[in-house]
Amino acid sequence: MGVSSNGRGEARRVGGSPAVRVAARAGFAARGLIYLLVAVIAVQIAFGGDGSGRQADRGGALGQLADKPLGSVMLWIVGLALVGMALWRLSEAVFGASGPDGAKPSKRAMSAARAVFYGFVSYSVLSYAAGEEGSGSGSSDQQTDDVTATVLKWPGGQWIVGVAGAVVVGAGVWIAYRAARQKFRKHLRTETMSRQVTRGTDIVGTAGGVARGTVFAVAGVFALVAAARHQPDQAKGMDDTLRSFRDLPAGPWLLALIALGLAAFGLFSWCNARWRRL
Repeated sequence: MGVSSNGRGEARRVGGSPAVRVAARAGFAARGLIYLLVAVIAVQIAFGGDGSGRQADRGGALGQLADKPLGSVMLWIVGLALVGMALWRLSEAVFGASGPDGAKPSKRAMSAARAVFYGFVSYSVLSYAAGEEGSGSGSSDQQTDDVTATVLKWPGGQWIVGVAGAVVVGAGVWIAYRAARQKFRKHLRTETMSRQVTRGTDIVGTAGGVARGTVFAVAGVFALVAAARHQPDQAKGMDDTLRSFRDLPAGPWLLALIALGLAAFGLFSWCNARWRRL
């Protein structure tokens, strides 16, 4: 027996309830804070050496946050906000996202994957807040090396790592392309935004998405190299990927430019927290 239109409407109301919307907006705010902290560390690495010993990734951002006044409280807030993001994405997977094509299987699958991702991230942040130092604050580079080394030992491991690298490259290019074309505007309540706010959101959304996509794509290339050479240490997490820009000609300035882009993505996440269409 098919699901009635009333049943679908009720499901949509559950998925778009005020509580879920608040949770989603809190999640965007937390994501923005993490990207801004990563950007600060990346700028320090570009011009100050080692970024005060911090990794330019989520772990480094959490460590930096923990050192602030009321840092422990902030960690709990960020972790719980990211739980909200995971729940919102889960609601999209179950009930469908907003918009005319939100109920498509491909959209639901993407939302489910994002729910799993943010579920893992929120768990790692909350574990770190609870005192498990090796969880949320762990180095993305070491984690990447460990996972790559494990997979390379499997039958067909080189192919698996290679395909994963290609997928990450494709995702990075897709993220940068959509940002450059300002596809994000359809998800924003632009009718409630002033002209100045719309212009500013366009700038940070485009710059932030292109920078984020670039980092993804470069990380994917390193995974492809690791697969081709059967060398897990060639795969790089976010920190080593960002540091690789510093080793290029005009590297410090290039890394600083990428860092500014990541900061822009953090600001764009805050714009989503305010004006995202949910």
